[in-house]
This record gives sequence, structure tokens and C-alpha cells, in this order.
Amino acid sequence: MSDGVLVLGVGNILMGDEGVGVEVVQRLSERPLPAGFTCLDGGTGSLQLLDPLLEAERIVLIDATADGEPVGTLKRLRPRFSRDYPRRITAHDIGLKDLIDAFYLLGKEPDVTLYTISIEFPQEVGVGLSEPLRAALPGIVREIHEALA
Repeated sequence: MSDGVLVLGVGNILMGDEGVGVEVVQRLSERPLPAGFTCLDGGTGSLQLLDPLLEAERIVLIDATADGEPVGTLKRLRPRFSRDYPRRITAHDIGLKDLIDAFYLLGKEPDVTLYTISIEFPQEVGVGLSEPLRAALPGIVREIHEALA
């Protein structure tokens, strides 16, 4: 994948809307993407993601955020350092930011596009997205797919 783009969806599917990044990447993997694009369900993130992240030329990260915006609000960001990420990327906040910081320790600078999807926080334990997020999901997937293509 050293010449490719890693599309990484992260989130905890056992925490309702917090799992929206995983849901989006699963739906994107069912659509035709340009050559060199790889979709990966990153779950809640961990050091196991470091290798695929390091192998990618570019990273497209999709995650939930509790930013006070209406549920389903999609934002596209181009963070450079971990401090550039939204203050409140939900349950796996520290792990992903640590992975991004690891790039710099290894002498690499990641090319990351981050899509955040607004959710309410805190989330209750339970599988499945809320009705407002389910309603917004087709438009979110369509918008990200069009940007990738």
C-alpha cells in the first residue's frame, strides 16, 4: 500500500453513534473507489494500526466527534499534528493522536484528511446508530465517496 490511500474508519460500534466511522468505511468499501484505495475498519484504534498507517502514502480518517454541532454534521479537516485534531474526538482520542505523533518520532510526516461526523456525547452502550444519524448517513457516505473519487 506504499503508493496508496488508506481510508480508515474508527469508532466503537458498541457505543451507538460513536461507531459511525466504522459504518461509513464499511459502506465506502461497497462502492467503487479509484485504484490504490484501501478501506479499513480501524475499530477503536490501537498500535496495530501503526503499520497500515505508515505504509500508506495518504490517510483518510473518518471518526465521530462530540463538537456540539447538530448530529450528522460532516467536516473535512487537514490536521498536521495531533494538536490540530478536534479537542474531543470521542472514546479513542488519545490512541489516534499518539499514532499520529509516532509518525514524527519515526521521521515521517503523515498526509491526513480527517472527516469528522458530529454526535451527541456521552453515548449509551448499544449497537446501532441513532435515527438522526441513520438519516444523515447516506448523504455523508455520498459526500465522502465523491471527494475520494
